[in-house]
Amino acid sequence: MTIPPFTEEHEALRESLRTFIQREIRPHAPEWEAAEEFPRELFTRMGELGFLGLKYPEEYGGQGGDYVHDAVFTEEMARCGSGGVAAGIGAQVAIASPPIYKFGTEEQKQRWLVPAIRGEKIAALAITEPGAGSDVAGIRTFAKRDGHEYVVNGGKTFITNGVRADIYVTAVKTTQEGGHHGLSFLVLEKGMPGFEVTGKLEKLGWHASDTGELAFEDVRVPETAILGEEGKGFYHIAWELQGERLVAAAGCHAGAERMIEKATEYAKEREAFGRPIGKFQALRHKIAEMATKTEAAKQFTYATAWRFANGEYPVREITMAKLYASRVACEVADDAVQILGGYGYMKEYEIERAFRDVRLNRIGAGTDEVMLDVIGRSYGL
Repeated sequence: MTIPPFTEEHEALRESLRTFIQREIRPHAPEWEAAEEFPRELFTRMGELGFLGLKYPEEYGGQGGDYVHDAVFTEEMARCGSGGVAAGIGAQVAIASPPIYKFGTEEQKQRWLVPAIRGEKIAALAITEPGAGSDVAGIRTFAKRDGHEYVVNGGKTFITNGVRADIYVTAVKTTQEGGHHGLSFLVLEKGMPGFEVTGKLEKLGWHASDTGELAFEDVRVPETAILGEEGKGFYHIAWELQGERLVAAAGCHAGAERMIEKATEYAKEREAFGRPIGKFQALRHKIAEMATKTEAAKQFTYATAWRFANGEYPVREITMAKLYASRVACEVADDAVQILGGYGYMKEYEIERAFRDVRLNRIGAGTDEVMLDVIGRSYGL
């Protein structure tokens, strides 16, 4: 039996993904975390299997699916044992490539989207700057028109896939107007003169993903690299963030479910005072609370995903789902560490890694504080 918004096709995809992840990602997750990088070949392998283009039309090498396919993908990647791997692959699938498909010309799609779907090129979305995170109006990277080119100066930080990407969907200012005016999307490519990756950042979690700092000094970009209409970048970013927040919510409740599974297994096996610790009411009730919150987050996300996949644009509910699911995942992670006790604090146990990885969900794609403000404003406040 399938549960909306999922169909039998979605569940067949889930089974296929789960098998692939169990065989080809989970066994390597500890090694890749220690190396602070997963192999580039994983993009190629997942491209070969069709996993990087689930929602894109077949004419571009995709599978012809929808955003619910992306939700399934995100849920299953949350079980891969490494938040860094899930983040790096997820950035390609759900963050960097959608603007190219949504706003790109046919030529741009052939140049950048098709190889990204095949896993031949790695894509990154470059919005955040040292002085502009959730407040995109603060972006200072500037692209000045010079004939048929733009000359780009500025920098970006906290860019997932930023160190080894080939394609950078980059938010820039194209006019001197303040606020949200004059923002545009340009696609920059590795190797352009004046474009430099200035650092690989060390992080609390997501160790297997590369997070980069970028610098642009008089980078000449052809006018054919602009996505959509010049000056409409704020609306492009607002559109992109809704999909990103929705899949983030899916990843959070799926990650929480995985942590509950691990905590429950441990509670059944670990004995104290002559019986499994799961037989103590305090821990039974703790797991019951964890499961209840997670199920509420999941059902809220599912209902919102169904609306989004059917053509609605429920910004308030997407924001609520992301806010609530990310908070629940962090609470569940903390409870899971507590249930495992000292073992929950050890690196060889998956819970320790999950505890570190999950925290970024309350920051990325919009902080809790920004989510609350979006929700409050939606009520006319």
